[in-house]
Amino acid sequence: MISVLSTLRLTLEPLSIIHADEMHSVLAHEALYVFIGGQPPTREELRARYERLARGSASASSETWVNLIVRMRDTGRAVGTVQATILGQGEERRAKVAWVIGVDWQGEGFATEAARALLAQLALESVHSIEASIHPSHVASQRVAANIGLSLTHELDAGEQVWRST
Repeated sequence: MISVLSTLRLTLEPLSIIHADEMHSVLAHEALYVFIGGQPPTREELRARYERLARGSASASSETWVNLIVRMRDTGRAVGTVQATILGQGEERRAKVAWVIGVDWQGEGFATEAARALLAQLALESVHSIEASIHPSHVASQRVAANIGLSLTHELDAGEQVWRST
């Protein structure tokens, strides 16, 4: 399982229920939900979600969930999350990845930096294929996908464009 990852500017640590209160303010801005849908969670909803995610998988599933809090190294301030859902076994191991950076920290390259660290760790764990599903109008996430080596496919996943490693 993935432990703490570090980059030049960031620390990525495994998500736990204790992060819910801190992340509530990071995820509170309505603008975060324009492309992914939904609305800002209440503290209670976030605690329940983090409790479930921290388990690492659904009990009756072959999926493995990797959910990491993204922090700035210099201040320790949480700025977002990156996640991977790992599917398959052996040579067929693949991951669906996603990232969310709070509105106040967008445009700083944090999503790209955090996603690169996550992908590097997944490669060490023999995950051979990466994909992300991104809303067709979400230009910033499309840039992150391109920056981490994903290419746009002609596939759709629930109306979102599928980006995949080649």
